[in-house]
Amino acid sequence: MIGRETSPQPSRDVRIALTMGDPSGIGPEIVAACMIEPLPEGVTAFVVGDAGALQHALAQRLSDWRVHIMASADDAPAAPKTIHVLEAGQPCADVAVGHVNARSGRASFDYVSCAIDLALAGRIDAIVTAPINKAAWHAAHIHYPGHTEVLAERCGIDDFAMMLFNNEIHVVLVSIHVPLRTAVDLVTVERELRIIRLANRALRDMGVTHPRVAVAGLNPHAGEGGLFGGEDSTIIAEAIRRAVADGIDASGPWPGDTVFMQARKGLFDVVVAQYHDQGLIPLKYLGLDKGVNVTLGLPFVRTSVDHGTAFDIAGRGVADASSLRVALAQAARMAAGRRSAAL
Repeated sequence: MIGRETSPQPSRDVRIALTMGDPSGIGPEIVAACMIEPLPEGVTAFVVGDAGALQHALAQRLSDWRVHIMASADDAPAAPKTIHVLEAGQPCADVAVGHVNARSGRASFDYVSCAIDLALAGRIDAIVTAPINKAAWHAAHIHYPGHTEVLAERCGIDDFAMMLFNNEIHVVLVSIHVPLRTAVDLVTVERELRIIRLANRALRDMGVTHPRVAVAGLNPHAGEGGLFGGEDSTIIAEAIRRAVADGIDASGPWPGDTVFMQARKGLFDVVVAQYHDQGLIPLKYLGLDKGVNVTLGLPFVRTSVDHGTAFDIAGRGVADASSLRVALAQAARMAAGRRSAAL
């Protein structure tokens, strides 16, 4: 996989906004830890969040960096040891950490909303999100299941999907946060074909010139020729046939209990999983520290960490920023790839 990728070089700096996530969680800590490291080449990045919370996170890490409050998204002068922050939402430096908090939920939603506004206006190329807490959103009367649904609604799209990956496998989900009974009903030819196309495009954005897309079956043993359900041999197989007719290197349906191992061995570049746990259990078993979440189908790039707010360790300055660093690097790579493809 890695050997088949290229690294597009942008003609100008890729501009990325990092949203700070829930201020009561580990978001400020991992954003601070990520931003004091060298940025990927050709990247300009700033934080959308709360300057006070970030400054506190820097102090926890005994860092001599400082926070600069930006007047606008275009105000990002180069300065040594400085994190540039565009403030949005209510000040949250004083909120208690480690607990669900409505103020923190509202603030984290406001950070995301601000970043979406900037992306839709063309002022940034990508958004990288630190974790939000769904219970905190609910407490603040924000009734979205998560980032993905907000992004899709704000962008006015129905054709979207979630891809998660680490350095071993890439997974795209046919359905995300729905009951399992509903997930089965969402297995249609049209939806399967849309997800296969999105997976193929995403891998191309990531520099894979000829993506190999494996489609997992829905039923045990991919239906065993119809003995364990007919969705695989009819619905999923037909979507694969149409994808191949479009020139996509798609194959399957493959048994869900072995296809991820085959992808890990390098036989496939991405696996289309039929429902949330089918795809995420093998990926998360391989480790969360390098996992990245990408929303496919948006008019801009959005990546995120593949973990939550970790209230149990929030405020201690020990949170691992590895996933956020990988998400930032991947956002830069995908944004550069899109720009190169558009030339």
